[in-house]
Amino acid sequence: MPVASVSDMTNPEALVLTAGERAREVPVGRVVFTMDWTGEEEPGDLAEFVAGRLRAFGTEPTGVDTDGVRRAAESDPTPARGDLPVRQLDHLAEVLAGLGHTLAVWETGTDAYEILVLPTGEDELPDPGGLSHEGFPIRPWGAASAGNLIGLDCPHCSTPQIWDPPPGETLADERCDCGTVLFDSTGQPLPHVTVHG
Repeated sequence: MPVASVSDMTNPEALVLTAGERAREVPVGRVVFTMDWTGEEEPGDLAEFVAGRLRAFGTEPTGVDTDGVRRAAESDPTPARGDLPVRQLDHLAEVLAGLGHTLAVWETGTDAYEILVLPTGEDELPDPGGLSHEGFPIRPWGAASAGNLIGLDCPHCSTPQIWDPPPGETLADERCDCGTVLFDSTGQPLPHVTVHG
């Protein structure tokens, strides 16, 4: 399995794309798995994506299965919405580390997980700010976020809203899907909006 050189450790294309994908000029966005904070569209989608990326890098996807994690979460007497994806990502990060890969998150400032698989071997990813794509940081799963998690419940429809904006970005004029304006033009919550710390 070819591992990125130290000089490539700040180049996302060198880390997340195979040599063949780089030669074909495959965009990084084509090797990202997007999962809503509440979980997968279909059970097994995340594990299938991770296994596919491992195979692309020439690694057998041994242990890449989240069924056990799902069963354990289903038997938990106090599950919370959004717990299962975190448990799945924790599990897969551990499995990938044992296979010489890193599970990473591309922090685009939405409430979705943008997942990448990187063949890092013994190397670790640069500090969270050292690797980015299209201006958004890429960090190993479990590393401290460079952003500031912001959550609230829409005062109109009660839908939970969660953001993790990259440093320097605001939630200016952000709205709920129902259309309710939540933040003013400077990124401050409107008076009727309560932000959860």
